[in-house]
Amino acid sequence: MKKFNWKTLANYSVLSAIALITLAPLLWLSSTALKSNSENVFQSPPQLLPSAPTLDNFGEVFQSSNFGLALINSLIVAIASVVCNLLFCSLAAYPLARLNFWGKKAIWAVVLSTLMIPFQIVMIPLYIIAVQLNLVNSYLGIILPNIVSAFGIYLLRQALRGVPQELEEAARIDGCNDLGIWWNIMLPAIRPALITLSIFVFIGAWSDFLWPLIVIKDDQFYTLPLAVSKLSSGAFGSNWRLVAAGAITSIVPVLILFLLVQKYIVPTDVASGVKG
Repeated sequence: MKKFNWKTLANYSVLSAIALITLAPLLWLSSTALKSNSENVFQSPPQLLPSAPTLDNFGEVFQSSNFGLALINSLIVAIASVVCNLLFCSLAAYPLARLNFWGKKAIWAVVLSTLMIPFQIVMIPLYIIAVQLNLVNSYLGIILPNIVSAFGIYLLRQALRGVPQELEEAARIDGCNDLGIWWNIMLPAIRPALITLSIFVFIGAWSDFLWPLIVIKDDQFYTLPLAVSKLSSGAFGSNWRLVAAGAITSIVPVLILFLLVQKYIVPTDVASGVKG
């Protein structure tokens, strides 16, 4: 008979408690979004399960505000940011990882140094540039600061350094140039890193509040964080049921994205195609 493992039970108990504490705000948010107007959101003791669950709050959010337009705006900004980051970060990371040229170490040091600069330091110069280029109240004005990131270059460079040299040499023997190697050999080999970067960029662009608040003045270009903020301070007053419904709506696309791509975030044995 197998001996009962108390250590395993203790570990799972601690992990379950941590998971419950982490999920508690999300559970309360979901409960609030499903409560009717007759229920008190801040009653004591708190009621986790609504007595009469309703989806009316979600319908009211979309019918009484530009929340649907904000959802589309966030999708446009997030998808454009992901595409730009995958393109520009991979193009910058490839020569830093695989090619030898003068000044390579200095350029890499400059890229890494930008990771230590908070966005709050550069947002005023960025806003001045956006005003001078007439990018205020536009999609491009929101997307421009997110088209490339030092973190993305770092992540892809480290992934590219793990690709076997034999694959690159075989491609050069077949007459492939550097651009062809980048597209046909390197990008497929680092697909997990690309997907990981896509998730980070999508979540960052999707949840960004500060920069859109600065550069956007017109409601028609509002992203979801601005729209959710408006629910708590606009015509709806302090109706926290609508705020919770809007917040849940903004979370769902991120959860769907993660569930769709999580199976691809696994290490890839790029050396399996190399013999010897």
